[in-house]
Amino acid sequence: MLCCDTVKKPVEMMLREHLRARNIDDQLVLKAMAEVPRELFVLPEYRDRAYDDCPLPIGLGQTISQPYIVALMIQLARINHSSKVLDIGTGCGYMAAVLAHIANQVCTLETIPELASMASKHFQELGLENIDSRVGDGHAGWPEQRKFDAIIVSCAADQCPEDLLAQLKSGGRAIIPVTSSPGQQILTIFERDQHGELSSTQHSPVRFVPMV
Repeated sequence: MLCCDTVKKPVEMMLREHLRARNIDDQLVLKAMAEVPRELFVLPEYRDRAYDDCPLPIGLGQTISQPYIVALMIQLARINHSSKVLDIGTGCGYMAAVLAHIANQVCTLETIPELASMASKHFQELGLENIDSRVGDGHAGWPEQRKFDAIIVSCAADQCPEDLLAQLKSGGRAIIPVTSSPGQQILTIFERDQHGELSSTQHSPVRFVPMV
């Protein structure tokens, strides 16, 4: 891992130029993004670029999302210190780690066992005890059918994943990239009101690996 003095300036630049300058203003999100050592979650050859605002390879054909997208999705989810969050597509574990600095509990699912194992090691190294990490099918959500205050999906769904959204509490939000047409994905906010009715709002174009 890079030393604190080496990392400090890139972190400050990320917060100032990539997040605050693009309307990331949730103080819980900004604090968590500043505290999680992003360089831990990228391959050694990319550590000098860990805080650049771009996706980076993490192996096995997968990537870590750019800092802005991670911060945007968490800000849109409107979580706080009492939230229980479901994270679909653990990858290297960066999203779950940032979430764990804000939420009370994070459950995270990954379909690739090697990535899930890598992420678990990162969680242990950082002492993050409020993350429950498993290998599983993101379409089906969490096996125990728990209800979550927020669901964040870091892979693109071909259509509305109904089984997954059934695990969203009343008053909760799900942030999911949805394929709108070939080659086009839209970051979509699903919100369940206090009566249990689900609505959706399209936010912005994004690009993620497909949900499998």
